[in-house]
Amino acid sequence: MTPEQLAAAIRGALQAAVAAGDVTVAVPDEVRVERPRNRDHGDWSTNVALQLAKGAGVPPRELATALATHLAAVEGVGSVDVAGPGFLNITLDAASAGELARTLVEAGPSYGHGSSEAGRVVNLEFISANPTGPIHIGHTRWAALGDAMRRLLAAAGATVAAEYYINDAGAQMDKFGASVLARAAGREPADDGYPGAYVADRAAEVLAQRPDLLDLDPDEALVVARDLGYVAQLGAIRRTLDRFGVHFDVWFSERGLHEGGAVERAVERLRAQGHVFDAEGAVWLRTTDFGDDKDRVLVRANGEPTYFAADAAYYLSKKDRGFDEKVYLLGADHHGYINRLKAIAACAGDDPEHNIEVKIGQLISIAGQRMGKRLGNAIYLDELIEWIGSDAVRYSLARYPADSPLSLDGDELRRQTNDNPVFYVQYAHARTANVARLAGEDGVRREDGFDAGLLGDPTEAALLAVLGDFPRVVAQAAHLLEPHRVARYLEELAGRYHKWYDTCRVRPTSVDEEVTDVHRTRLWLNDATRQVLANGLDLLGVGAPDRM
Repeated sequence: MTPEQLAAAIRGALQAAVAAGDVTVAVPDEVRVERPRNRDHGDWSTNVALQLAKGAGVPPRELATALATHLAAVEGVGSVDVAGPGFLNITLDAASAGELARTLVEAGPSYGHGSSEAGRVVNLEFISANPTGPIHIGHTRWAALGDAMRRLLAAAGATVAAEYYINDAGAQMDKFGASVLARAAGREPADDGYPGAYVADRAAEVLAQRPDLLDLDPDEALVVARDLGYVAQLGAIRRTLDRFGVHFDVWFSERGLHEGGAVERAVERLRAQGHVFDAEGAVWLRTTDFGDDKDRVLVRANGEPTYFAADAAYYLSKKDRGFDEKVYLLGADHHGYINRLKAIAACAGDDPEHNIEVKIGQLISIAGQRMGKRLGNAIYLDELIEWIGSDAVRYSLARYPADSPLSLDGDELRRQTNDNPVFYVQYAHARTANVARLAGEDGVRREDGFDAGLLGDPTEAALLAVLGDFPRVVAQAAHLLEPHRVARYLEELAGRYHKWYDTCRVRPTSVDEEVTDVHRTRLWLNDATRQVLANGLDLLGVGAPDRM
């Protein structure tokens, strides 16, 4: 019995209690079940009696007792206990609990996917690093988390588009172009330029396309170096993200906003909404009406639009493209953007509590050192992949909430020990694959038999309970945009599997032992665990190796 089937059974028991006249209450459309913290309290628990008692006009325990009588009669339910103020603790019989193993294997990669977020149309913007250098470790945190959020939302039924906002306008692009031009000429970049070694690589690529670069008029040479260097650097960023398993549906150019007139149109649209005013020769957006600490300039007195104007135009672009929800994943130095972006949403006629969400990622460091491209001391994602490996980096970043500062120890992440969480989980998957291979060599085949009632060992009941909880974990992680919930779940599942492996044998222990349905049924449970580990790791963008 799956948690969904149990929830339906509880609804049925409620309906039966109402029909029998035991209680008078409106039966809810949905009932939630959860795993109790203490496994001695049963396989599943529900607080539905506490939720409905007021409407029923009876004490919660009285309602729970009436419900327990009808629920205990449901096939597959072993026992129902009323606990505390009115909780129902439910224990399934072995056969009903064990049936989940077959259900799960047959569901395959779709197990854990659902429709809890169906109807949501989400634009998920993350990374959005300036195309003036490689992806570094700060961006990497959002690469791992943002892509995991995308996968979770899709698994929960949402329509989601991952978007990369290319900051390819403004003074930093000219400084980047000047740095590329300086390297091409064999000079050091200016003090406010970009000194990283990668700039020399971009310069070489530009010279390969334009051997006449240094013969051009200085102003023209700067434009050529900037534009060709930008294309080359953006290509390098794409290749790095491909290596990391991160793919975007949309690459949106800030320069395109300006060149296409979107910024000017955005100002006029906001003016029509009644939130734009003119003062001191500039054009302002009255964001203080919506919680911002001060009004913001859209167009300076010299006629130049501000970055904030581009932000407004970009928001309106997302709205016009049909995205009801816009999620921004921003760096630790962007706290000030929260109120101003929400103010833009409000000025555009949206609900800032629904149509926009801004998440801020905290700093990440290696050995406590903060990094930056202009300092030339950044640790780049390509280097992390070579040093630690994509899987270890992605898993380690996904297992912590975005708002917690994080320091990585590369040597620890490379260790193949149980103290290394990614190794611990991946090893569990590899062990399930190895068990299946060896069982096959011994003649243990799933298709030859399955008897769910044989999965009666306590370690099997505990493992099945964790496996059954996976859809709930995925739905909750998707709703809250918190991938770390999946990572921590996988670690719990790996632990339960290792304990089961130490206790229950899938293969015969000797050549004389006959293969029975006990072995075959345990192989179903082994393979069910393998599937959930693979499904969970995939949601984090992490590989599930068959051998380690």
